[in-house]
Amino acid sequence: MGTTIRHLCWELRARLLCALTADSGMSTAEYAIGTIAAAAFGAVLYTVVTGNSIVSALTAIIDRALKTPVK
Repeated sequence: MGTTIRHLCWELRARLLCALTADSGMSTAEYAIGTIAAAAFGAVLYTVVTGNSIVSALTAIIDRALKTPVK
């Protein structure tokens, strides 16, 4: 009887330690930082793509392609 209770105590202790030290998956803070980083990257990319230099460069490429003589 004493060994059964002792065994159950050790089993409970082992399970508690495993549950407290398990580190699977991301926490809420990691998700929040990942979401903020993705939003910031999207904002920077949007700013670059809609900037005047990109629009004028794309317009120049399209104009040059349309003005190319066909032989």
